[in-house]
Amino acid sequence: MNKQETLSILEKVKSGSISPQDALLKLCTEPFENLGYAKVDHHRELRKGVPEVIYGAGKTAEQIIGIATTMLDKGQQLILITRLTSDIAEQVGAGLRASPYAQLMQYHQTAKIGVIGEIPKPNGIGKIVIATGGTSDIPVAEEAALTAEALGNEVVRLYDVGVSGFHRLLSQFDTIMNAQVIISIAGMEGALTSVIGGLTDCPVIGVPTSVGYGASFGGIAALLSMLNSCASGVSVVNIDNGFGAGYLASIINHRKL
Repeated sequence: MNKQETLSILEKVKSGSISPQDALLKLCTEPFENLGYAKVDHHRELRKGVPEVIYGAGKTAEQIIGIATTMLDKGQQLILITRLTSDIAEQVGAGLRASPYAQLMQYHQTAKIGVIGEIPKPNGIGKIVIATGGTSDIPVAEEAALTAEALGNEVVRLYDVGVSGFHRLLSQFDTIMNAQVIISIAGMEGALTSVIGGLTDCPVIGVPTSVGYGASFGGIAALLSMLNSCASGVSVVNIDNGFGAGYLASIINHRKL
């Protein structure tokens, strides 16, 4: 149950179209459903404004289908499945098509995300700009971009604008200055985030990636670089966490004064 549905129930109580007892019955449904291998949180959208997302890594196709079907049973319109490998995605897609819902899933190979339902039209305040240091950072960027789009945001992609060719970033200066939020994604030494943080007045979310040679230590060098940024207004999520960055950017882009 989402916030709009809850508000609708309360409005019906106010108008007298349903009794307080009936409203209480609707509101007191089990907040989560125990499937044995997972406890699906059906009240997450009511609490946080965003329904539960399925983390696909380590789950079998049968488990993902079971969780998704439970969400569909409760009326969830859009379901994201992150870190979904192509072989599991194929099995999940076939299982959902054969389910009573005959539901289709779109699989985005680069982002490793499965999407059940329609991506909504943007309703955020402004644009979320996603910039990467290099082409190798695009998989993490696409995870962030699809997450943000699924949460109702307009996304602008600026790929391969890293500090090794600073003029590439400066050529997009107008786009950067007009962003509501910027997600800066880089591996190696992670310098892009500090540079962008020093150019713009909007919040910047740094995402270190595991891209780089040995001394980058699988993204730790970029993480420490971003955490030590001298630019104000920069926050940092975990290594390769495109989903977390897209989610946080969406919260910022929907926060009205």
